[in-house]
Amino acid sequence: MKLHMASLTILCLALAALPAAADLAPSYDNGPINGTTDAWAINFGYVVSDTFTGIAYAEFLQFGVWEFPGDILTAVDWSITSDENGGTVYGSGTASGEYLKDEFISTNQFGYNIDRIYAWATNVKLDPSKTYWLNLANAVVPSGDPVYWDENSGAQCGGTGGGAHCPSLASESALGTIPSEAFSINTGNIGTTPEPAGILLFGSGVVGFVGVLRRKLF
Repeated sequence: MKLHMASLTILCLALAALPAAADLAPSYDNGPINGTTDAWAINFGYVVSDTFTGIAYAEFLQFGVWEFPGDILTAVDWSITSDENGGTVYGSGTASGEYLKDEFISTNQFGYNIDRIYAWATNVKLDPSKTYWLNLANAVVPSGDPVYWDENSGAQCGGTGGGAHCPSLASESALGTIPSEAFSINTGNIGTTPEPAGILLFGSGVVGFVGVLRRKLF
């Protein structure tokens, strides 16, 4: 009897997890994390922006970052706008706490940790026929170190509903046009409440900091 109840409990938990997993299929995908070429600062006043289209509801963000060893992202500001870091704001917020997950992937040849970030984007309703800008800024790690958004130039971009619209255009607030970054935007059911367990189901030598932040690493 106890064995039967345990099996039933496991089955119920597995079934409960399925809608969360189904909601997380990428709807716009600018390609996988590169982690070996370059990256751009998304804190210390710098904003990096990338285009996307084909999205009706933006719910989850996934993007690659370069961090100093030991750093874990605790917060990041995001916004979705009509222009690069400007124009009409369709949604914005700060992902932190249970709405943010930092997953270590590897250490690259420059000594930086390459991490995948998952963030809840509060159900932003959009027109899938239009192009929007995703802007990232004010990334926070407890050490106060810089955090860099991984540059992949849209290589191998695609994904459900997004393959025809990539690669992204990209911009950096102080410089202008740059190669685009590694990210995807996922869509689910509008009005749902984020579940920490659901967020966990989502997805897939140190270079010296010599006193002057470099918005571009290399």
